[in-house]
Amino acid sequence: MNPPSQRWTVARLGSAQTLAWASSYYLPAMLAVPMARDLGVATSTVFAAFSAALIVSALLGPLAGHAIDRHGGRPVLVGTSLLFAASLAGMGLAQGPIGLFAAWMLMGVAMGSGLYEAAFATLVRLYGPGARGAITGVTLIAGFASTVGWPLSAWMEAAWGWRGACFGWAALHLLVGAPFNAWLPRAAAVPKRMNATAAEPAAAPALQDIPGAEATDPPHALRATLLLSFVFAVTWFTSTAMAVHLPRLLQASGASVQAAVAVAALVGPAQVVARLLEFGLLRRVHP
Repeated sequence: MNPPSQRWTVARLGSAQTLAWASSYYLPAMLAVPMARDLGVATSTVFAAFSAALIVSALLGPLAGHAIDRHGGRPVLVGTSLLFAASLAGMGLAQGPIGLFAAWMLMGVAMGSGLYEAAFATLVRLYGPGARGAITGVTLIAGFASTVGWPLSAWMEAAWGWRGACFGWAALHLLVGAPFNAWLPRAAAVPKRMNATAAEPAAAPALQDIPGAEATDPPHALRATLLLSFVFAVTWFTSTAMAVHLPRLLQASGASVQAAVAVAALVGPAQVVARLLEFGLLRRVHP
């Protein structure tokens, strides 16, 4: 694929990812309080439903990866656009905690197969080792999800109520997200294995043959895995908590709704600057 076509792919996928993140991960920050008030539940119940969606998304991730390996990312991402729309419509129609949790569980299915992990796997499926630049491009666009999502959710909630905001996001998935994902290139078919000999996987390279790799005995490998797992868990715990609560925390400290949203929306540009630094300065540095 020539570079102009790849740039169009990045633009479409990045725009679809911005919509997906803005209407899922960043949704409770602006809608949890009016949602809880109208449904007659505690605000913590809405956040519990959101947490359940995160668990579902984590459990579903491997299945989504297998589906992208087999069929390419386009059909998977188009399907998740429909799931996002259905879950948001379900939230808008919820009349109590059961409907709320059901809608968020469906949202978890969409998140597990329609956010960054699926997008990156789609790009690797399309471009192989040359996907790094495309992946960075998608993160640069979708890094503005909070900058777009929080103000737009606040505006829709003020104009139409929280149910109208959910329906508005659902309509955007149908009118924008699904067409952009459907416009992605079709991945090449995976060749069928002709016989048992051909089906045998290639031998993995020895660790000493990998540039920059160091021999690690199993106990040290386990310790490194546990440490990395802890670091990633703490990082995502912090970033998720800030994504869900930052605008309300600013309001609790005395800021108006407009000021809180404006300040919180600076998270997006900050993420983009960090990713530019990573791409420009750190891409040749050992992890």
